[in-house]
Amino acid sequence: MKACRREPVPYTPVWFMRQAGRSLPEYLRLREGVPMLEACARPDMIVEITMQPLRRYAVDAAIFFSDIMVPLKAIGVDLDIKPGVGPVVADPIRDRSGAAVLRRLSPDDVPYVTEAIGGLVGELGATPLIGFSGAPFTLASYLIEGGPSKNHDHTKAMMYGDPVLWDDLMRRLADITIDYLKVQVEAGVSAIQLFDSWVGAVGPEDYRRSVLPHTRRIFEAMEPLGVPRIHFGVGTGELLGLMGEAGADVVGVDWRVPLDEAVRRVEPGKALQGNLDPALLFAPWEVIEERARDVVARGRTAEGHVFNLGHGVLPTTDPDKLARLTDLVHEVSAR
Repeated sequence: MKACRREPVPYTPVWFMRQAGRSLPEYLRLREGVPMLEACARPDMIVEITMQPLRRYAVDAAIFFSDIMVPLKAIGVDLDIKPGVGPVVADPIRDRSGAAVLRRLSPDDVPYVTEAIGGLVGELGATPLIGFSGAPFTLASYLIEGGPSKNHDHTKAMMYGDPVLWDDLMRRLADITIDYLKVQVEAGVSAIQLFDSWVGAVGPEDYRRSVLPHTRRIFEAMEPLGVPRIHFGVGTGELLGLMGEAGADVVGVDWRVPLDEAVRRVEPGKALQGNLDPALLFAPWEVIEERARDVVARGRTAEGHVFNLGHGVLPTTDPDKLARLTDLVHEVSAR
């Protein structure tokens, strides 16, 4: 929390995106036969999965176990998360009547989120719990395409060709995101992260015109709640300055841009998060150590730095390497 607020810290804090699940054998055992969206709606599973990495790694924060599609499912969107594929939407949104079905979210839509966060806050004690949501562009991409997309053809076609419909859809998704994040903060999370995983697909001018106003509104709505706000996207090196302008306290950086270069791209008054390439964890330890030390050193040029990977933990990552990496970062960054 201190690093997010650019306050002095005794060492660089560490957490990992997707540290809850995927690579942990105990997670895979628990999830066996349980669909993703069902797991995300069971408070007992949410609590257990969120806590699992903290028993293995000396990470400085927990990340709430969920999925960015949960709030859309909660308001009645017909979707599923298919193993090996990702989110699949039964009726892609391509017109005004499709967008009109997206209503505001209330706490009663996600009682399992409130219950799970309450349980986690009790178990975690002084360890912060990070809540999160998907950002409007990324959610829109899934809703418009009907599932994962490499080129985001339909999404961009709407953004370029029907800006009125696009604006309506993004406004509705921003409302849902604000509602969902407020539920999490009011239940007790210590910080929130907005994942705009696919926004790197757009250029700076399109981001400024068609994405930034909606993202900014989310962060402005979060500001009075007083929790650190983190903003992260993939392939967003050209957008880092604009993502900082959107209003987050911390800008997440993927592995494509060194942190000292990110410092130059992001306006002053921001902390940075990142940014070891997740694939490096498959390299020999001496390579991991060298690169991790480099990330820590470059991170010292930022006003605040939270060590993380440049994207989520990959499914076949060795958990022992994550434990060793966490200890290394704490050791080499100790002031």
